[in-house]
Amino acid sequence: MAKECIAMLLAGGQGSRLGVLTKGVAKPAVQFGAKYRIIDFVLTNCAHSGIDTVGVLTQYKPLLLNTYIGSGKSWDLDRLNGGVYVLPPYMQETSGEWYKGTANAIYQNMEFIEQFDPEYVLVLSGDHIYKMNYAKMLDYHIDKNADVTIAYINVPIKEASRFGILQIDGEGKIIEFNEKPKVPKSDCASMGIYIFNWRELRKQLIRDEADQSSSNDFGKNVIPSMLGQGKALYGYGFSGYWKDVGTVESLYDANMDLLDSGEIGLYDADWQIFSRSPLRPPHFLDRNASVTDSYVTEGCYIDGKVAHSIISDGVVIAKNAAVKDSIIMTDCKIGENAVVNKAIIASGTVIARGATIGTNCDATPQYRSNYCTGGITLIGENLTIGEGVEVGCNCMVTSDIKEEK
Repeated sequence: MAKECIAMLLAGGQGSRLGVLTKGVAKPAVQFGAKYRIIDFVLTNCAHSGIDTVGVLTQYKPLLLNTYIGSGKSWDLDRLNGGVYVLPPYMQETSGEWYKGTANAIYQNMEFIEQFDPEYVLVLSGDHIYKMNYAKMLDYHIDKNADVTIAYINVPIKEASRFGILQIDGEGKIIEFNEKPKVPKSDCASMGIYIFNWRELRKQLIRDEADQSSSNDFGKNVIPSMLGQGKALYGYGFSGYWKDVGTVESLYDANMDLLDSGEIGLYDADWQIFSRSPLRPPHFLDRNASVTDSYVTEGCYIDGKVAHSIISDGVVIAKNAAVKDSIIMTDCKIGENAVVNKAIIASGTVIARGATIGTNCDATPQYRSNYCTGGITLIGENLTIGEGVEVGCNCMVTSDIKEEK
């Protein structure tokens, strides 16, 4: 069962900055791009890169995510020798505790890793949108004889303080690493993608776990410690599309990027994004329907106007309703004469006849939320926004709103 490289996918984050979208699910399970979930992208990358053994480390609200992944068949990861494994925290002889940090999550699953006796371990995050060939990064890691290789992307310097920042010499070697520095010294931002030599990583995890002052985090503790020990750390530059969708605004922007830039390339036949798609009938556009610059998936019925929007499966948009610059998730219903503008409507929600969402930014100040910026309105799942109700911009709605005139 020995493997050259296996992947450990960190998918347990609560994702609190996504507000009501993660009330009942882990962040990697949040819907994206009409027919996908966020985790589809990293699992697809593993499949295309020849990484056929993936441990998915879950923690917060794992039921939907575990069910969605299933046997891994949707990503060609249902293997007799390898495959995808869901790894929640579990009771051990000495302790039973939640994952304390990214490094501790891997530490608690060392027994899983050791059964495959890998040369290398690829550590990934389950909440980023990107397409990347990990096999090329592994070749680079081997060529450099590195102890750890960190993928990085160049970001605007004004945004660099949000990331772990690498300083790299002319040979690609990392000479300094700072986690979310107030004054960044470079624009090379860690993508949270690491390749470790397994034997070295094992030693570092044991060392880190024994340090009572450690946060047990790769960026805060393990990487700086290895740098201080003089280990060989290299940076691997990535130039494609990549976005951390950890906030309402970034999730909205990434969805709109599908429509505007085409950088993600959903129609790339050589790198198809795999997902566990629902079995629904074809979408139907009735005689009054007008759909422009939008994604519309299976099982939808549209008799209104849709412009520059993402429409997930099972959505109903009634006659004379208008949806613009919005993300409508599974099984929502938009009633007659309703208007939805620059909003994210979570699954199963009903926007009743004549309701307006996101058109009057002075409306409903009581729903204003720090989660929602940039004029985005977020409506939670399985809610009803009554007839004639008006919900403004930068609002997050978490409960039903009764009819108002």
